[in-house]
Amino acid sequence: MSFKRAFLIVLDSCGCGELPDAADYGDKGANTLKSISTSSKFDIHTLKKLGMFNIDGVDYLEGDDNHTATVCRFMEASKGKDTTIGHWEISGIISPKPLPTYPHGFPQDILDKFSEATGRGVLCNKPYSGTEVIKDYGEQHMKTGDLIVYTSADSVFQIAAHEDIVPIEQLYEYCRIARNILVGEHGVGRVIARPFIGEPGNFSRTSNRHDFSIEPPHNTILDDMKSAGLDVIAIGKIFDIFAGKGITEKTYTTCNADGMVKTLEYVDKDFTGLCFTNLVDFDMQYGHRNNVDGYANALTEFDRWLPSFMERMRDDDVLMITADHGCDPGYTCSTDHSREHIPFIMYGKNIKAVNLGTRKTYSDIGKTIADMFNVKTEISGESFLDEVVK
Repeated sequence: MSFKRAFLIVLDSCGCGELPDAADYGDKGANTLKSISTSSKFDIHTLKKLGMFNIDGVDYLEGDDNHTATVCRFMEASKGKDTTIGHWEISGIISPKPLPTYPHGFPQDILDKFSEATGRGVLCNKPYSGTEVIKDYGEQHMKTGDLIVYTSADSVFQIAAHEDIVPIEQLYEYCRIARNILVGEHGVGRVIARPFIGEPGNFSRTSNRHDFSIEPPHNTILDDMKSAGLDVIAIGKIFDIFAGKGITEKTYTTCNADGMVKTLEYVDKDFTGLCFTNLVDFDMQYGHRNNVDGYANALTEFDRWLPSFMERMRDDDVLMITADHGCDPGYTCSTDHSREHIPFIMYGKNIKAVNLGTRKTYSDIGKTIADMFNVKTEISGESFLDEVVK
């Protein structure tokens, strides 16, 4: 069986239950899907029909005995629970150790190098909520011009600045400076530009966020597909996550709705290869803000969009829906990512409706995509294509 196009959509942070080692990460009991399923805004008939509720561990929802897609859940073999590690593993890289994190802030020598290169001072330098940090430091930033530098439980160096004080392109240049400093033992997963607008007491972040990621340590399925002459289309922050490696075409998005519109545009285009989409609002807007209803409503909106996509699919297309980690909005003792299994749905005219149970690594997704396009690769994982093709 030959395939022409694969559409891989990551519902950023939509985990489906704690991993066996979740307690080691402070995430015992976390379950993103279960938390949002309690909301009155949760209404996902299409995903249910595909088999979302038949996935291992989703015993709190009634499955569909006649589901129409291949389903399973994946364990994370890498050490970590963030966007970079998760997407890398999906694409075939298992990370034996987590990227560095800074629960007590960044070392002074790093900040000194950053300040010397930018000519600006630094405020905060702590793990902080992105919305709270601009409330607490935004006015001082506007008065002094110093940059708000903060982190989280993830491997990130985040720079917040008011768009009237630091123009967007200047902020991006500061991020590039930080990216060049943060290497080796301090090679964080992402340097993130976090621009905001407004007045003291009424600040808000803008959609001009931009991620500057560390390069993957070796080739992913994206690199191998590109080398084979196939298209690799990145929608949303995929291009940034992979630092542009293995991408043949990119388009950024401003929100989930924009991501869905742009993905729908590609189903009507002629290409051969992979269209890789990340829908970030689940994580950024709702998971990190403990907004159960908002998260549930966002998944409902995705569910309502799905039929318009599926009806446009061609006979040699495959749709894959998954996540990259958890971010349980009902886990009120934390606003951080959670160490969870991720759900997986694979749908197409030539794909069986089977349940593959629980698999050991996200990398099986990348290896299966390689099999679909007969791409030679040395990435991690095991293909399950033979088990699901009609």
